[in-house]
Amino acid sequence: MPELPEVEALAADLRGRLKDRAIVKIHIAQFSALKTFDPPLSALEGTLVDDVTRHGKFLDIEASGIHLVLHLARAGWVRWRDEVPSIPPKPSPKSTLAARVVLDSDQGLDVTEAGTKKSLALYVVRDPLDVPGIATLGPEPMADGFTIEVLARILKEAGRKQLKGVLRHQGTIAGIGNAYSDEILHAAKMSPYKPSDSLTDDELATLYAALRGTLADAVARSTGLAASELKGEKKSNMAVHGRTGEKCPVCGDIVREVSFADSSLQYCPTCQTGGKPLADRRMSKLLK
Repeated sequence: MPELPEVEALAADLRGRLKDRAIVKIHIAQFSALKTFDPPLSALEGTLVDDVTRHGKFLDIEASGIHLVLHLARAGWVRWRDEVPSIPPKPSPKSTLAARVVLDSDQGLDVTEAGTKKSLALYVVRDPLDVPGIATLGPEPMADGFTIEVLARILKEAGRKQLKGVLRHQGTIAGIGNAYSDEILHAAKMSPYKPSDSLTDDELATLYAALRGTLADAVARSTGLAASELKGEKKSNMAVHGRTGEKCPVCGDIVREVSFADSSLQYCPTCQTGGKPLADRRMSKLLK
């Protein structure tokens, strides 16, 4: 799933490609992806792109006062096309294409989603806050106003909730998902199950530095990359996320995983849990 660093870099890449370009047509290939009806999709035709920005994990293409907002979900992406086919795409349940944005000079964007679970969402709105997911976003963790005091308040209000869940909840902190919450907790040397309100002052400072540093480093690595390069950059620089069974780059212990119904987390026992593996009930059931 694209998270804050990738969506930030994707917005920058598209801003350079789209700014002051005319949107000629938008084709919807997966009708379930379009979540709004007013203004209509046709309201974007003939508009000029003014900016491309990010709200949490949402991508916002603003054109003449109308916003095309994309939430790429787990398996969505945006692909640049130097030449758009002259024939509009036909809706097909087997196709990965969700929508196509046709620009002047016959260039454009393909919005795609892999897999069978279709969660990608497109919104055409006059104000980004008309998108429910944006209206309820928590503070941006890379903003100047996201201070250690803000993080302390968030953790206190979360009570005994586990750090992993608090970090990735979009209504609490915007833009951090499954991958970067794993990476932040590994950098902070904290268990994903640690209660949010149990941190000492020193641990709070450590978590704050890990959160800001992990995201800042990822944004810096992604800046200037084309959309086609971002997924590979993200994967290649993960310390624990997606690296089950590999050696931790810090201590050499084996990275472990805890599986859930529709997701999983990865961590290093030596770095994060005092050498003790976390219980993985799903895997235990499979081994019986």
